[in-house]
Amino acid sequence: MKLHLRQIPAEGQHLEGETDCPIPDLAAEKVTCAGPLRYSLDVGITGHALWANGSLHQPVTLECVSCLQPFDYTIDVPAFAIHTELAGPETVDLMPYMREDILLNLPPYPNCARHGGRVCKAATVETTVDDAARAEQKREADWAALDKLKLRK
Repeated sequence: MKLHLRQIPAEGQHLEGETDCPIPDLAAEKVTCAGPLRYSLDVGITGHALWANGSLHQPVTLECVSCLQPFDYTIDVPAFAIHTELAGPETVDLMPYMREDILLNLPPYPNCARHGGRVCKAATVETTVDDAARAEQKREADWAALDKLKLRK
C-alpha cells in the first residue's frame, strides 16, 4: 500500500479499505491467506516524518499443530503504529510495516481448539477405568518406598 505524500493533507487523513495479502509466501509453513487485508488507518506528516496508526485484519487458514487439520483464523492487529523518517521519495510503501505486524501477531503454534474455536480431534484422549486404577496404584507404590526411608537425626 503506497501513499503519495503530497496527497496527505496537513491535518492528516483517514484511510480504510482492502488490499492484497502481504504474506502470500508462507504456504510452505501451512499459512495461506483466506481473503484480503482489511485496514483502517489514520496517517499524517509531521516535520520530516510520516506517522500512521490504526488496525489491521488478515483472514488466514492455518494448520493445527495437534490434529493437522486446517482451520480459519483472523490475525488482528488492533494497535498498528509506525513513525518513520522521510528520506525524500514522493511515495512511502506501508506494506513492509504491515507485513511485519501481521507476522508478529501470527500464532506460533496454531491450535484449532485455542485459536479456531472448535474441539480438536487430537485433544480428546479417552482413558479407561483400568488406566486410572493402574496410575493410582503406581502412585501409592512410589509413596510406600519413601515411607520406608529411615533418616538419621
